[in-house]
Amino acid sequence: MSRRRVGGAAPLAALLACALCFSTAPAAEKQPPAKPIVGPKIEARSWALIDARTGDVIVSHAGARHLSIASTTKLMTAYVALKEEPLDKIVRGQPYEPEYGESLMGLRVGQKISIRDLLYGLILRSGNDAANTLAIDVAGSVPRFVAEMNRYAAALGLSDTHYANPVGLDQKGNYSSALDLATLTQHLLRIPAFAKIANSESAELESVRPKRRITTINELLSLAPWINGVKTGHTFGALYVLVGSGRRKGVELISDAIGAPSDEDRFSDNLELLDYGFRQYKQRLPIHAGQDLADPSIRYSGGELPLRAARPLAVGLRRGQTLSLEVRAPHEVRGPIRRGAVLGHATVFVDGLRAGAVALRAGRSIPKASAFDRARGFVGDHPIPIALAVFVILMGALFLYRRLSRRTNKRNRTG
Repeated sequence: MSRRRVGGAAPLAALLACALCFSTAPAAEKQPPAKPIVGPKIEARSWALIDARTGDVIVSHAGARHLSIASTTKLMTAYVALKEEPLDKIVRGQPYEPEYGESLMGLRVGQKISIRDLLYGLILRSGNDAANTLAIDVAGSVPRFVAEMNRYAAALGLSDTHYANPVGLDQKGNYSSALDLATLTQHLLRIPAFAKIANSESAELESVRPKRRITTINELLSLAPWINGVKTGHTFGALYVLVGSGRRKGVELISDAIGAPSDEDRFSDNLELLDYGFRQYKQRLPIHAGQDLADPSIRYSGGELPLRAARPLAVGLRRGQTLSLEVRAPHEVRGPIRRGAVLGHATVFVDGLRAGAVALRAGRSIPKASAFDRARGFVGDHPIPIALAVFVILMGALFLYRRLSRRTNKRNRTG
């Protein structure tokens, strides 16, 4: 009996001890709940946001889904034209029979117009007549031009894209994806002529007679001063489409929304995407205006010439990205050099990809070296050969001196 009582008390004592331990142990510090990441609220069927410098996808939804893209098809029309034709080339308007409601730039058949002005009409007014004329001028016919569009799409790695016409009308086989559209726009914005066109709210067509001014139908450009593009689109099949871009905090982002339910939604979707993206970045200033980034030595006269950044360069960085700086400048310079002359460049890289560059200018003037400075510099640059030459000359002179001395002594003796 006693054994049973002891045996039963031991487990009870152990339980009490454990309870005491738990009751006297300090309570664990309660961690605040992690702050939820609030993503963009988008109404479109598919959308994407990328870093225009690196192509990194910041956020996307159904990014590889094949969808009709309406007049954003014309982005590839513009890309092919820019690659194949000079901007100043004058062509004639080609016949085009639009259906009711199509977007036009108002091109007349046979009208003379430059490739540059056609591109303004293509992007600002989404002119189907401009797309048709560009296609026929570049390739000779619309079908051959469409083949070129698909060839360029393959070369750019747009695996979720295929074209059936250069205009963007709903047609089987004419589709792309949100990620492909963003990638194509990334390549386009690297072409200065296109970047200027996409960022224009209006343009004067200088090659047509009489000259006339056109305005953009892309209302996104008027919603914020930092927005700089790009292209609208709308058909019954595609609904409302928009590719946008903007630059803030030293970084450029590209957004797009495919299949927005309304005209207003496509603009608000892109604005929301861009705002969300820029909140992920912090601006850094790796290069300041006037910053001394190189000090090459000055040949002949000695000293160093400071090479200074011509302007500041700001870049945007988000978490996890790395920044690096490369300076290309001579190790040695010689006069004459005027103050402000460009003698090098400093390039900033984000994750190994070029983000921007700044010219390096001479911080002061350097006069042309004098003859004395050049001679002194030559001696300083070739001390061993010059020492050897002096030694040879001295030895030659000594040899001649001794020889002359022997002759003189011999004559004195015989005399």
